[in-house]
Amino acid sequence: MTWDPFRPDIESLLRRARVSRCDMLPEGSNYAFLLTLVDQEQGESQAVYKPRDGETPLMDFPSGTLYQRECAAYVLSKALGWPSIPPTVVREGPYGIGSVQLYIDADSEGHYFTFRERRLPELRRVALFDVLANNADRKGGHCLEGKDGRVWCIDHGLTFHASYKLRTVIWDFCDEPVPPGLLADLRTLRPRLESPDSLASALMELLTPEEVRALRRRLDFLLEKGAYPSPGPERHFPWPLV
Repeated sequence: MTWDPFRPDIESLLRRARVSRCDMLPEGSNYAFLLTLVDQEQGESQAVYKPRDGETPLMDFPSGTLYQRECAAYVLSKALGWPSIPPTVVREGPYGIGSVQLYIDADSEGHYFTFRERRLPELRRVALFDVLANNADRKGGHCLEGKDGRVWCIDHGLTFHASYKLRTVIWDFCDEPVPPGLLADLRTLRPRLESPDSLASALMELLTPEEVRALRRRLDFLLEKGAYPSPGPERHFPWPLV
């Protein structure tokens, strides 16, 4: 059983549920675990747990911050209404504090390269979000085709750096105008990043002030340009691609 990701209390449920099982996930450069969560009233569900102490130190991202970036990506996507990122919270787990993200039942063989031609509207949102969040690691396997018919995005630990880091496989829309509806969503977001809004407060708890200022600058760039960017001179693809 998987809890409904759109239920209004899903974040509270992820925070309070008891961990009844914790199994290591074999892939990835950082430790990740599949949790079985149990709630007395809501039954069982699964979630992906990435503890801070299981993060591999990186040269260009501050140590012990990737789990917070996972949560910040969810917070930003929730404010925008896109793309679909599974509900993610910060909480204590079997190996200390970390991110806990609701598990999404998806096609195990599907990824960006297998469904890109069929899901262009969703991928336009993903590509725009990645520019805004400065995603340094959008691999093809980080886009899932859920059994519910949605495209879900996962693995956002390498996001929100204050310096330009965009590395993605989704360069399909270079120099195309951003769809008007998505631009309207960005305009609505802009004042919320300046005011003492709950969104700004939530991001400030997860990111540094410099990173939040850089987020505002990227948003201003997108609003001024009104189009998707082209790759810069630096390495602009992640590795591996999937």
